[in-house]
Amino acid sequence: MSLVIYTVKDRVGYITLNRPEKRNALSHELVIELTDAFDKAEQDSSVKVIVLRAAGEAFCAGADLAYLQQLQNFSFEQNLEDSRQLKNLFLKIYQLKKVVIAQVQGHALAGGCGLATVCDFTFAVPEAKFGYTEVKIGFIPALVSVFLIRKIGEHKAKQLLLTGEVIKAQEALTRGLINQVVNAEALEQSVFEFVSNLVESNSGQSMQLTKQLIAQVQSVSLEEGLEQAATMNAHARATEDCKAGIAAFLNKQDLKW
Repeated sequence: MSLVIYTVKDRVGYITLNRPEKRNALSHELVIELTDAFDKAEQDSSVKVIVLRAAGEAFCAGADLAYLQQLQNFSFEQNLEDSRQLKNLFLKIYQLKKVVIAQVQGHALAGGCGLATVCDFTFAVPEAKFGYTEVKIGFIPALVSVFLIRKIGEHKAKQLLLTGEVIKAQEALTRGLINQVVNAEALEQSVFEFVSNLVESNSGQSMQLTKQLIAQVQSVSLEEGLEQAATMNAHARATEDCKAGIAAFLNKQDLKW
């Protein structure tokens, strides 16, 4: 049985965690399959926006504890290589050319919370709980900390990372961790309406360049960031989407992306 299911509908690529009997816990194999699925979705010309979702009651319970026990027998080099696999997955999602929305229908904890964190938007049911609980078992939320600090700032990130506290969706919304709380019966439709609006109303090239700019400018000086922005602005003006959009605007024509 495949641990990840990839489907496409209405220019939306759906990547589904398919390990419900293990609460979609992250094993080595699941991380590899997820990375491959995002590679496939990024290269799929029929896909404009991506939704990450999960089968079963939990979104993702974090690392597979049985696998963590195995890692204790690994050498430092083996553990480093394994950690880099998860790093590659998180970085892949964060830097992906296409917008990624997490559809969280259940708890997202530890590495599972990390998955939701690196997505561009996150929708969750009220019952969903979020938490970086690694410190509770003597582990550390190392990789996700890099992204979380970028997302909500050092002060708020410390509260979550150092305490390991588990919070409900509404609190996660208040702290800036997620974007919207939606009742379970309306979650799928709400996500569909949101992604459909992105697909139909926005230029794919523009979203790609904007996402790329956001990821890049935070790690450079103000002057360097502005220069990168100016350079990307010049590149954007030469894209087919920009030419079509400006022509439609000047001619007062409706434009369907």
